[in-house]
Amino acid sequence: MSGAQQHPYHLVEPSPWPAVGAAAAFVMAIGGIMFMHQRDFGPHVLGLGLGLVLLTMFMWWRDVIREAEYQGHHTPIVQIGMRYGMMLFIASEVMFFVAFFWAFFDRAFYPVGGVWPPEGIETFNAFDLPLINTLILLLSGCTVTWAHHALVHDNRRDFINGLSITILLGALFTALQAVEYDHAAFSFTDGIYPSVFLWQLVFTAFM
Repeated sequence: MSGAQQHPYHLVEPSPWPAVGAAAAFVMAIGGIMFMHQRDFGPHVLGLGLGLVLLTMFMWWRDVIREAEYQGHHTPIVQIGMRYGMMLFIASEVMFFVAFFWAFFDRAFYPVGGVWPPEGIETFNAFDLPLINTLILLLSGCTVTWAHHALVHDNRRDFINGLSITILLGALFTALQAVEYDHAAFSFTDGIYPSVFLWQLVFTAFM
């Protein structure tokens, strides 16, 4: 038939979510800037943008699951493309954080004024809340690996348990990151060290 698909690729239907997601990210970025500059409605705009981003993620993945499970569009060729896409996404995340660590260590080894951290900056005790967060992060890596192993071996119960624990650990990690930010003795605008440190804190919590 002339209308039949003659190739193994998935031609995606027009979707509103890329445009909605871009607009939501823009609102969240504006809210973040307002929040850092302590504007009156900064937290509200930031929260609105974050909510829209989360809604977009939910709706977009809902469509992806429907295309895969119910419409059968995810052929083996499409699945290979998605695997490569995920690998590229992880690589981009790695490079994203490399940029922050590069900025941090560049300023640490060659500090402005010859002092690092800068004068007047009270840093966190590395063996207090940061250590707890690191252990939670490592533990969540173990539980998600357990869930993946169970999924590969078709063990539904262990998969659900491992994934549920991972989600709970992620929520706990994000909450403790918020506590760490709330108790920080510095803000985004206090210099290079606070700016880089807090941005790493924010993006670690949400990525």
